[in-house]
Amino acid sequence: MKKLSFILICILLVCCNSDDSNSDDAELIGDWRLIELLSDPGNGSGSFNSVESDFIITFLSDGTFTANGDFCNMLDETNSPSTGIYSEIEFTITPDNCENSIPNWNYAFVINGDKLIVNFPCIEPCKVKYQKQ
Repeated sequence: MKKLSFILICILLVCCNSDDSNSDDAELIGDWRLIELLSDPGNGSGSFNSVESDFIITFLSDGTFTANGDFCNMLDETNSPSTGIYSEIEFTITPDNCENSIPNWNYAFVINGDKLIVNFPCIEPCKVKYQKQ
């Protein structure tokens, strides 16, 4: 009986201490600055390259986002503000009015520590990386 009690206590401790989320990941809500771009020329040799940019995307608690540039392309230009919605359940960002790309595209994202990586709809891998501000 003591062994069974001990095993049950161990199981409870493990279950209570396990957490499916990574506590080292930053919260999505807030400001994120564009820091790197990745575009692969087609041979798997693509890598993230640093950029100096003022491009900021801000995630709001109501499920919407604003950006001080055109989120629909991978450029770091801040001349055309954009808006849209996001889902932390589906890990997607859906910008409004993407004129030069696929309309209503859901851009997949991941958070890795204080970095947000967004995947763009390209034949070859193309991604952008933001850092939490």
